[in-house]
Amino acid sequence: MFFTYYCDLILMDVKKVNVNELNAGVLAYLGDAVYEVVIRSYLVSKKIGNARILNQYAKKYVSANNQAHILEKLKSEGIFSEEELYTINRSRNYKPNSKPKNVNIKDYKKATALEALFAMLYLKRDYKRINELSKEIMGD
Repeated sequence: MFFTYYCDLILMDVKKVNVNELNAGVLAYLGDAVYEVVIRSYLVSKKIGNARILNQYAKKYVSANNQAHILEKLKSEGIFSEEELYTINRSRNYKPNSKPKNVNIKDYKKATALEALFAMLYLKRDYKRINELSKEIMGD
C-alpha cells in the first residue's frame, strides 16, 4: 500500500497518457526508475541497516543480466496478460541509440522490456499489478 499511496501523490497532476503512443525507450527510461524504487523499497522493508549490503542485494534484481533472467522466468510461468506481452515484445524489439556496457544486446533488450512493463503499469496506475509482479520477482 505504501507504493500505491505515494504513486497516487506523484501522479496526481499527471495526465493519463496512451502508453502505446510512447516510444519504448521512453517507457524503459521511466520503468527503470519505477522498478528501482520497488526493489529498494522492498529491501528497506527487510530492515537491512547497511547501505552497502542493500546495494549488494539490489544488484541481484536490477542488473541487466538479472532483469533478463527475471523476465524469462516470469514469461515461462505464463503470468503476463496479452497487453503486458504486447508491451514486452515491442520494447524488446526497440533499437537503442547506444550499445550497453558489460551485457550482451539480447539481455539488454530483455531488461529494457521488463523496465518498460513496469512503466506501462505505473502510467496506467495499476499498482496492484506492480505489487503482484514484485512479489513474484522477490519470491514473496
